[in-house]
Amino acid sequence: MRINRIRRDITVLGDELEIPGIGHLPVNAYVLHAAEPVVVDTGLSLPGRGFMDALGSVLDPADVEWIWLTHPDRDHTGALFDLLDAAPRARLITTFAGIGIMSCAQPVPMDRVYLLNPGQSLDVGDRTLTALRPPLFDNPSTVGFYDDRSEACFSSDCFGAPMETAELATANDVGYSAPGAVRAAQHLWATVDSPWVHLVDETKFLLTVAAVRALDPRWILSTHLPPADGRTAEFLDMLAEAPKSDPFIGPDQAALEQMLAGFEPVG
Repeated sequence: MRINRIRRDITVLGDELEIPGIGHLPVNAYVLHAAEPVVVDTGLSLPGRGFMDALGSVLDPADVEWIWLTHPDRDHTGALFDLLDAAPRARLITTFAGIGIMSCAQPVPMDRVYLLNPGQSLDVGDRTLTALRPPLFDNPSTVGFYDDRSEACFSSDCFGAPMETAELATANDVGYSAPGAVRAAQHLWATVDSPWVHLVDETKFLLTVAAVRALDPRWILSTHLPPADGRTAEFLDMLAEAPKSDPFIGPDQAALEQMLAGFEPVG
């Protein structure tokens, strides 16, 4: 994992996952160094990713007060239960639906849970975090938030984009990639992760984009994009065009067999 301290009060724990034929998908978790420290998501559910070691180099896990789980997909929950064990005072922020989904794999002690719905707020000592449903999402329990002190929007999967290389995927700023390439990759990710975007009432969808625009965040901090400083207007314009982007059609069995044949040793 790569550790990027992008602000005095925000650290990115950056990982990535290569998706054949698509690129390197950033997989970020965040530490919000608030008066009551908050960890946002807990990395990939794959062995050997080193999340707890990376977190421990940033702060003592025992000092974590809140774990904000943007949703319980396996690229967000990798070290969740390790962190709950290491942070005995931490409360897990999620939704009623999120708890239901998690209980299918491993139940969470309900006295450790803090249910927060979109539109509700939480005081973490030196700032207020306001829960929001991002315009694009792939899980019904998705809840990101806006931090009024850092002016950061933690957007979960929304605004994500596969990058050309692992280095770009774990960079401390999305500006290392060409804007045109980022926009194309964001539209690709939108159609992969939220294919329903082609079926929505565009007027209603644009209202969700406008709600983020009204917050006017300085930072867009997505799970699946390098940190973006000062790119909000550009990214919201990208979202507004997402319903008109080309739908993603994945490889079929013939393509898979062709791909596997390329991996076979010659002779």
